[in-house]
Amino acid sequence: MNAKTVLPAVGMTAVSMVLTLAVVVMWLGTAMPWPVAVVVGLGIDGGWLATLAYERRLAAQGDHSNAVTVVGWSFGLIATGVLIAHALTEESAGAWLAVAWLPIAAKALWLVHGLWERTALTGEALDAIQGIQQEARDEAAVARARLRAEAATEETRLTAVTQAGARVAHVQAKTADTLSRAWSTLETAREGEDTGRALTSVTTRVTPGVTPRWELPVWGPTEPVPAFALESAGALTDEALDALVDQIRHSETPALSYREMAARFRSAGHSASEVRLRTAWKRVVAA
Repeated sequence: MNAKTVLPAVGMTAVSMVLTLAVVVMWLGTAMPWPVAVVVGLGIDGGWLATLAYERRLAAQGDHSNAVTVVGWSFGLIATGVLIAHALTEESAGAWLAVAWLPIAAKALWLVHGLWERTALTGEALDAIQGIQQEARDEAAVARARLRAEAATEETRLTAVTQAGARVAHVQAKTADTLSRAWSTLETAREGEDTGRALTSVTTRVTPGVTPRWELPVWGPTEPVPAFALESAGALTDEALDALVDQIRHSETPALSYREMAARFRSAGHSASEVRLRTAWKRVVAA
């Protein structure tokens, strides 16, 4: 995995060192002996390479030195400055300026490689992180699906309730309209001029001077039927009613409720008003 970052950095460094040495020899070779120019170029490249090697050693030990970093960037800036100065003295300055950034680029690639090393993880750690991320994505997907399903269910329920309410309101409105029409018809009939005359033809006389009531025809001699004489049983006294209520109430265990006691009281043929029976129940329960 380190080859992804270290190989570009090594390649860019090699190209920068060769280019710096060539430029120093070509540029300073006209003003001094070329061996001296070679020494100057090798000095720049050597200082840069030495500081780079020391930085890599400190990084391998998990350490860092700001002074070494500053010296390394200084050599990179010197190399870049030499390339820029040479480009400005040449006729084709654009071509030389196009490669003047290579030393700075090489330093930047080594910086990226160092950051890669400090943040690199083992395969087991990467697998664990991927598993955690996948689990989180799965849970989020399930939660989204659950929310969508609940929203769809709630929407369906609200639609059904709304439709049912609309049907109920329609039926109520239709019923109210029918009742209002019937009431209007009855009111019209009641207020009509011939209403009383029509009613007195089948009921007792309600208005003087109208047709007498209509009677069924008599087909033969009849004898009056005597009405049945309803003999009412004697009313129970309060004491007797209380005793009877208490007896029926405790006829089962647990004791009967008022509704059950009243039903058995009347099914047994006894008679008493609802008010007296409830009052007797209250007296028995409070006793």
